[in-house]
Amino acid sequence: MTYCVNPDCPVPENLDSADVCASCGSPLLLNQRYQPIRVLGQGGFGATFIARNMSLPGKPVCAVKQLRIASVNPQAIDRARQLFEREATTLGKIGNHPQVPSLLDYFEDERQFYLVQEYVKGWTLKQEVKRSGPFDEEKIRAFLIETLTLLKYFQYQEVIHRDIKPANIIRRSIDGHLVFIDFGAVKDEVSQTMLLSDENNPNTAFAIGTPGFAPPEQLGMHPTYASDIYALGATCLFLMTGQSPKRFSRDPRTGAINWQERIPLSDGLAAILDKMLQPQTASRYSAAALVINDLQRLNAQLTIAPPPPPTQPTPAPEPIAPPPIQPVNPNPPYSGNSFTDIPPSSEPTPAARSPRQPSRSPRSGSPAKKWKSLEQLHAEQNSDSSFDNGNSDMPPLDASNLAAARFHVSSSSSRTSFSGKTSDDERVTVRSLCRAYSQGHRDFANCNLSGADLHGIDLSEINFNESKLIRTNLSSTNLHRADLSQSGLSQANFRDANLTGAFLSYANLAGADLRGANLSSAHLSYANLNGANLGGANLTGARVTPEQLSQAKTNWRTIMPNGKRGLFS
Repeated sequence: MTYCVNPDCPVPENLDSADVCASCGSPLLLNQRYQPIRVLGQGGFGATFIARNMSLPGKPVCAVKQLRIASVNPQAIDRARQLFEREATTLGKIGNHPQVPSLLDYFEDERQFYLVQEYVKGWTLKQEVKRSGPFDEEKIRAFLIETLTLLKYFQYQEVIHRDIKPANIIRRSIDGHLVFIDFGAVKDEVSQTMLLSDENNPNTAFAIGTPGFAPPEQLGMHPTYASDIYALGATCLFLMTGQSPKRFSRDPRTGAINWQERIPLSDGLAAILDKMLQPQTASRYSAAALVINDLQRLNAQLTIAPPPPPTQPTPAPEPIAPPPIQPVNPNPPYSGNSFTDIPPSSEPTPAARSPRQPSRSPRSGSPAKKWKSLEQLHAEQNSDSSFDNGNSDMPPLDASNLAAARFHVSSSSSRTSFSGKTSDDERVTVRSLCRAYSQGHRDFANCNLSGADLHGIDLSEINFNESKLIRTNLSSTNLHRADLSQSGLSQANFRDANLTGAFLSYANLAGADLRGANLSSAHLSYANLNGANLGGANLTGARVTPEQLSQAKTNWRTIMPNGKRGLFS
């Protein structure tokens, strides 16, 4: 059977041999090669079909998505064309991942726009729950690790999906892996913000997400990376209950979903899911990597937890012969079928990853910069009591006293660093940071390092999310791809620091010294740059608006996001 894609066709089914639709006379072959054979789904903005590629040997099957434009206004069609081309570019970029359908083709025909993608055979998670029943906690953990790894990849590519739900995640039949399908709502963050800022844009209501799964800021047309994290958390609610989150009651004061009494979970996983579902973005995880870190830490705690004591003492056996004493391995390898066996991603773990040493210093043309490792810094400063802000008697950081490195955690946060209790007056010290980072720890979220001296060391990919670094000395420090989002960085010293690819969204950089800093490809969305000194800084490719730059200090040596030098104008 051949299917007619004309949305107004009364009888779209046709014989395989037909060249034009018997009902409406429309051509049945798309772009002279694609023959639709069945409709997969349709909505207000288009439809998706299974089609054969008649131009290739074997006529392989593919998925063709049709984006329908009802307006005949030339301006509306032109805007839709721009949006369509941006979407095709984004899909082509992220389609290199094995768990994302590849983009095969895209074209325009009769004011309709078409995307051709790899067809993925399998069941959606919505169908899977209806067939096999709700997920238990172990399956939810595995689901979160696999999908968050995909979200981490999307966010690295600067993409927001905007329509994550069980019907848009398919379990591929051939290998059982989860695949994100139906990327009709994928938009480049910068382009989408630009389009939605125009009140005359006829596409402002396009694919804003699905009620119940989309967070409040996305329904208000201001999606962020955290919006996909909320949708993933809402998807977990469906997977564990079989019901849409719309059917759950909500807190009338905050708008948060009341799910805890309906879904029994362990305290650790419940705290993570609760933070994923916070209605306010400031209280929610800002990046997928942060959720993965907490899940891995939680799983590690479950793995090393001692077994419960027996209910009754076991009687001692008759002493026949004393057994030979065997040496005890202090670090036995773990094996089993628990959640630990699922690799979080193909990337090396933080403990195994060697510190990144950029080949060039932040200033173009200068010799390669050699950052001091934290081990070197600790060795140099070991006898200096001022190095540790007055706490010079800290014992070595090992498994027996790991709780000594306690961090200040706000009362609203459900996350703690390392083990042991924390109190409001405790703060991470420079020495404890050195030791923990050198042992592979990267998560220092919510910590207080205000006024500390961290200049000239390697802190690449460290997580300082929501931390206090007021007046902290980070000059010449390597902060490549560090997470400093939502942090207090006012009057901090970042002179000549490497901040390439760093996340500084919503950070307060008022009065910060960023002279000579390398901020290329940094994320500065909604960051406060009031009075920040960007003289000689490199902002090539940085995500920052002209309005933000107008509040900062620049000079003729400043390299703007477009790669040109000069004062901001």
